[in-house]
Amino acid sequence: MLTRIPKGTKDVLPAESPRLQAIEALMREKARLAGYAEIRTPVFEHTELFSRSAGETSDVVRKEMYTFLDKGNRSITLKPESTAGVVRAFIESGLYAQALPLKMYYLYAPHFRYEAPQAGRLREHHQFGMECFGAQQASADAELILTAMDVLVSMGLKGVALRINSIGCPNCRPAYQQQLLAYLQTKTDHLCKDCVERTQTNPLRVLDCKNPACQAQLTEAPRMLDHLCEECEAHFTDLKYYLDIAEISYVIDSGIVRGLDYYTKTVFELTTDTPSGTLTACGGGRYDKLVEQIGGPSIPAVGFGMGMERVVMLLDQLRPEDQRLEVPSNAPDVFVASLSKALTRNAFELTLAFRRAGLKADMDHAARSLKAQFKYADKLGAAFVAILGDDEIAKGVVKVRNMTTKEEDEIPLHMAPEALLSRIKPHIKEA
Repeated sequence: MLTRIPKGTKDVLPAESPRLQAIEALMREKARLAGYAEIRTPVFEHTELFSRSAGETSDVVRKEMYTFLDKGNRSITLKPESTAGVVRAFIESGLYAQALPLKMYYLYAPHFRYEAPQAGRLREHHQFGMECFGAQQASADAELILTAMDVLVSMGLKGVALRINSIGCPNCRPAYQQQLLAYLQTKTDHLCKDCVERTQTNPLRVLDCKNPACQAQLTEAPRMLDHLCEECEAHFTDLKYYLDIAEISYVIDSGIVRGLDYYTKTVFELTTDTPSGTLTACGGGRYDKLVEQIGGPSIPAVGFGMGMERVVMLLDQLRPEDQRLEVPSNAPDVFVASLSKALTRNAFELTLAFRRAGLKADMDHAARSLKAQFKYADKLGAAFVAILGDDEIAKGVVKVRNMTTKEEDEIPLHMAPEALLSRIKPHIKEA
């Protein structure tokens, strides 16, 4: 058991890290361009934070949270989502007193949900998310949606589609829920066990059920879009206007309600085509009452979350020619080989000189023969091998072999870093 990973978790091995780092770099850049700064919140919070924000009747709170008592007998929960923690930090640190809107993002944030592991969604999974506080206009919703789309499209994902809906606000939603409940009560014999239970706790969640049998009963269900108050209808109209300005196609989907109680007005999902069908890559919406609900001032907010594992899974399904992500190589620019153990110190000194010049450099740490060092350098994918022998040291030179062309030449030892840098990264030298 000591050497087996817990169910629903995953190691990120060294060979996988460069692509994940490239994904993170892209996300950081897109967030930066939109004016968002990074926030990092704890991996666990007081349980009450999530029960108050997500809602006591949500599946997340009722079934999926990792909750335990700490040594002080306090109820602690590993965070199932990040928005509540960001809102808590926003209030606790008095960030609402800063110039608003305040834009923040989180990256590779670990989340924990006790549910059956599935493709792209593990019990421990990670998210990239963006949250905007203090902006009530639909332009903020559109900005977030466009940034999320830009991230996915820039990676090369195909068929990225936007689905939007409005689920109203506390002013107009109660009357709609009563109509929806009346309709659902005529269908209880055909609904799954969970949906029958939801009719008693939160009827809106029935619309989000993925059971085909339940979906078949919802074709004539009343729509929230037909019951919006004047403010919510105007906001949804503005959202469509901004999306039209950006020339972004969208589908209005009244079945999108999201799984957490704090959403108001805008909710959306970004989906993409895969060989396995259509999968959701990102989801979010507006939560204008959450800051106040948790104990802060009345401040509108909007945000989204994007599963990192889901993104990686989608990228795995792309054809090589469709990949747009620039993944850096871990292969050394130069490997320093020495003819004898006595020259290890010289090799170490030269390796450091290469690194100080900005080159990825490595050397032998296992007392291999020269032949074995070349084999090892080849396995690492080194572009060049710098060879040090007694003759080279005596002459003050280093022999450099191009591992692709097999050409060799000698370079003065003190000029080796600059000379190799000009061959491998000429743009740096020119800059």
